[in-house]
Amino acid sequence: MTAAGKPAARTASGFPYRLVATDLDGTLIRSDGTVSARTRAALTAAQAAGAAHLVVTGRSVPWTRHVLDDLGYTGLAVCGQGAQIYDAGEHRMLTSITLDRTTAQRSVARLEHELGPLWIAASRDGLDGEVLVDPAGFDTTTKGPLTVRACTDRGELWSEPVNKLYLRHPSLSDDDLTRAAHDLVGAAVGVVMAGPGTVELLPLGLTKATGLSLAGRRLGVRGPEAIAFGDMPNDIPMFAWAAHGVAMAGAHPDLLAVADEVTAGNDADGIAKVLERLLA
Repeated sequence: MTAAGKPAARTASGFPYRLVATDLDGTLIRSDGTVSARTRAALTAAQAAGAAHLVVTGRSVPWTRHVLDDLGYTGLAVCGQGAQIYDAGEHRMLTSITLDRTTAQRSVARLEHELGPLWIAASRDGLDGEVLVDPAGFDTTTKGPLTVRACTDRGELWSEPVNKLYLRHPSLSDDDLTRAAHDLVGAAVGVVMAGPGTVELLPLGLTKATGLSLAGRRLGVRGPEAIAFGDMPNDIPMFAWAAHGVAMAGAHPDLLAVADEVTAGNDADGIAKVLERLLA
């Protein structure tokens, strides 16, 4: 959210920001999994005007790489809710923060003691980290290059480093599960709702703003020089970091409450419409 005294520094071309940070799902990517030609053109024009484009996504690197390759994206990307900084041009992981597995196990046990059985999935760390999922509550279809594997042995979830856990509950809504998890284990782990059926446990204190700050430092860009686009509660810290936060139409009410501006949806070139106005 824009704060008084946080003016953006214009580029030499007059474009008011030096960084355009975009979420992927529900924001940059359309419902069919593509990025429109109009949005691609607007991002290219913003870059030509002196602004870097930075993808900031809850997806882990293995689930993000093919999207970046399709875009011809060669810059840095913030993945895994801020846990991973990925160099798309070199196909190299620069930083990666993992979730303490003992803390994660204890948190899951506390949640299940209070809420009843949960469906759990674990995102393993690394460039090729697979996702282990409880087949009773998660789709086991492999998504692009991301390997999704059914796991019925809870012990296997903790056998290798993980960057986050996904939680689902048989009857609680995503918002209700998120609130309950915040209340019960929020002092030990981060809790965020990143999309439909996507309640996540993260390392405590980790947010998209964490990764944005690290990537921005590498790029020589600060928050007051950035505009950010998103659609879900996990984008709230990103909006707080950036000078200007733009929510997509249909965004989660919690994000709309802190957005500086609301644009059209991801299927209606919402990012392009804002960038074209700024470029003009």
